[in-house]
Amino acid sequence: MLLHPKNGAFTRVFAFTFRLWFRRPGTIAMILTLVLISTAADIAVPVITGRLVDAVAGGQAPWAAFAALLAAGALSVAAKILSYVCIIDLTIPTMRDAEAEAFAHVQRLPADWHANAFAGSTVRKITRGAWALDDMGDLLLLALLPSALILLGTIGTLSLFRWEVGLVAGLGAAAFLAVSLWLTLYWVAPAARLANAQDSRVSGALADAITSNSVVRAHAGERREDARLDKVLAKWANRTRRTWRRGTWSGLAQDMTIWSLRAAVLGGALIAYTRGLADAGEIAFVVSALGMLDGYLRQMGNHVRNLQQAVNDAEELVEMMKVPQEQSIAGAGATALPPQAAALAFHHVDYGYHGAATPLFTDLQVSIPKGQKVGLVGRSGSGKSTFVKLIQRIHEINGGTITLDGIDIAQVPLHILRQHIAIVPQEPVLFHRSLADNIAYARPNATMDDIRQAAARAGAADFIARMPKGFGTIVGERGVKLSGGERQRVAIARAFLSEAPVLIMDEATSSLDSEAEAKVAEAAERLMQGRTTLVIAHRLATVERMDRILVFDSGRIVEDGTPATLLARKNGLYSALHARQALAG
Repeated sequence: MLLHPKNGAFTRVFAFTFRLWFRRPGTIAMILTLVLISTAADIAVPVITGRLVDAVAGGQAPWAAFAALLAAGALSVAAKILSYVCIIDLTIPTMRDAEAEAFAHVQRLPADWHANAFAGSTVRKITRGAWALDDMGDLLLLALLPSALILLGTIGTLSLFRWEVGLVAGLGAAAFLAVSLWLTLYWVAPAARLANAQDSRVSGALADAITSNSVVRAHAGERREDARLDKVLAKWANRTRRTWRRGTWSGLAQDMTIWSLRAAVLGGALIAYTRGLADAGEIAFVVSALGMLDGYLRQMGNHVRNLQQAVNDAEELVEMMKVPQEQSIAGAGATALPPQAAALAFHHVDYGYHGAATPLFTDLQVSIPKGQKVGLVGRSGSGKSTFVKLIQRIHEINGGTITLDGIDIAQVPLHILRQHIAIVPQEPVLFHRSLADNIAYARPNATMDDIRQAAARAGAADFIARMPKGFGTIVGERGVKLSGGERQRVAIARAFLSEAPVLIMDEATSSLDSEAEAKVAEAAERLMQGRTTLVIAHRLATVERMDRILVFDSGRIVEDGTPATLLARKNGLYSALHARQALAG
């Protein structure tokens, strides 16, 4: 049943779990050996109990049977304790590997995936999935496996007493397991899967509102966010309530099946006793074996329910691990870039967003010489941002080639390509780390002297010196402790430190006041020197000193020239945009 197509989640999650476990075959072998020893000792207990009763009933010395009973118990306990120690050595590295692999995988997923995913939900999927692996280790190796072995062994020993009793016990156990599995996989699991999906949405909604708290406060939106979260929580509560109720009714069905099995086995043994076919010791053996059978069947029912929950908890993590990563290139097909490669060219490039009715770029051709400063202007949605994202291979082109110094960037490993390009975005994203860490992110091996020099060139040294701990000051989540101009200068310092020959600036001064804008613009001028620079601009004053301007309109470059040439062109799009901004200003 676990392989039924409707329950493919079990197969996928087990495959993922076993792949991690089999990295430690010695630990797995030790756990299995200890489980076999423990279960063998447990199976021997009813047999020894029967002999003990026979010895007492027959007036013989019971001490040998008593000593054997104690020895079996001691062996079982010792093996169990050692298996628990071993499972720790398996589970903790497995959880560590799962979280590390998931983090590495998410880091390399395409930009489109990140644009459609809540960070809070992603974190929840990873952490919940890792803890589910802990549950699966305990359930599969220390619970279900020994329970299954003991059931088989107990049914076998009951068959030695009377084959009819063994047959009834076997059929009853099989019926119980079939009922448990059907209810768990086909009734409880679908509800649990929906409840988990809603649980991830709760985490996403919480993270979304908390990270945007400044906007919430600015617009007095606290009650709106409370109401929005309340709707998400209400749906979570309904789905979770349904799951738990189904689990309760499933437990009731399992209990009824166990009582029917108990009545059938014990009734059969008593019938044999009344007919003189069994003595007191054999009845004691049956009662003891039935108690063990009863206990382990109950445990297996609980274990199956818990296993279903663990699989559901890990399912979203496993599904996320199946999302294809960005396509890099390595090995024999990889091409290196010259250290200062900076001449850009688009050769017959086609590109369209996934699901879009028409492509954005068709047969796009443009060349940008090394060291040229180029402004990219045009209406919103005309293709400026996409143009630079194609250079970074954040999006992959559908046709044609993009080259750096004549080398197809599709043949360059992504990490090498992106180290070749410095980015100063419109809204710099800083880590909740120190100023030094944020600046040095472009070059992790940079010395403090390198960091200080980059900060000075970016015009950031003065405000950093005023910080409580200087370069050691923690900037807060996304740099919230800094002003917009300070964040921009940190981003510029990071770009200086990268020493990348290609620079992309996305309207780096658009959201700053005039004083901060002047400081950032001065630092940006220094940063552009000697680099091939692409500047996305909405305010055309930003690109008046560029060597060249590319004017985009609906995915086409409709004008290409110097600022003065384009401004003088009658009925040109650039001159029209310029006139409109001058009138608005």
